[in-house]
Amino acid sequence: MRTTRTLRTTRIVRIAVAAALAAGLLAAAGAAAGCKPKTATPQQSVVAPEPAPEVTYPVTITDDASRTVTVPAKPERVVSLAPANTEIVCALGAIDRLVGVTTFCDYPPEVAEIAKVGDFAQPNVEAIAAADPDVVFATSGVQADVVSKLEEAGAVVVVVDPQSLEGLYRSVVDVAVVLGDAGAGEELIAGMQSDLAALRAKLGAAEPVPCFIEIAQDPLFTVGTGTLMDELITAAGGRNVVTQPGYVGYSVEQLLKDDPAVYLATKGSMSDPADVAKRAGYSQLAAVKAGRVVTLDDNLVSRPG
Repeated sequence: MRTTRTLRTTRIVRIAVAAALAAGLLAAAGAAAGCKPKTATPQQSVVAPEPAPEVTYPVTITDDASRTVTVPAKPERVVSLAPANTEIVCALGAIDRLVGVTTFCDYPPEVAEIAKVGDFAQPNVEAIAAADPDVVFATSGVQADVVSKLEEAGAVVVVVDPQSLEGLYRSVVDVAVVLGDAGAGEELIAGMQSDLAALRAKLGAAEPVPCFIEIAQDPLFTVGTGTLMDELITAAGGRNVVTQPGYVGYSVEQLLKDDPAVYLATKGSMSDPADVAKRAGYSQLAAVKAGRVVTLDDNLVSRPG
């Protein structure tokens, strides 16, 4: 059953990440400009959405792989093949319907007790079939082959892979509709949008802060336009110095030329930013000189959940 506590916990985690990111950027802005950010503009009132229509089955959606998927009946047994998908299902109050998740799925903590069906890159098709799911929430890219195999075996598969905040909102709606609770989807989105509006009000008219985000260090990789991380940087009061689209290999020479005021670095399987200040040439960066190197948990900023 969906509970207020579930939704509140999800929102608190996201608020904390956004607030921490914004605080680092705003502090850098104040230091760079030698002044305080301008006073925030009053927050606009939020108009309550119309009640969501009741879901009737069969229901047909177009998923994030542009596939038309028909779900014949309300799913009672759900398998999730991506941590972000698992977070969405749980935030919609359907954790009790999850019968399979990946070894990478770790939020909320209760999913540790759910049967594992392989890892993110290589889900186990046999284990998924054994779970007898009514629907499988997969992703694209590395799971494309698994999606095909599951469909050939007769499974109902929905691909969830948003690349932007608007895309994330659409995905939440799709998952909620598939699960039979469109109202829960609209409630969750309204909470996310309210949090974002509150953050923007705090930022006010402060000048965007030039920043760079590291997602892998050897070789150096970052994100550019058209990515969810780039949108998060903008939403938190930053300006991404990387102007190329997508996921970008970056040279130290270009990084030194861009000279970001804040250096964001994700800590995960491909990056450990503990030694940023000690790397060759990095001591010249304005962010390093000012002590504006911020370590982020990659799970909290890379998962579209």
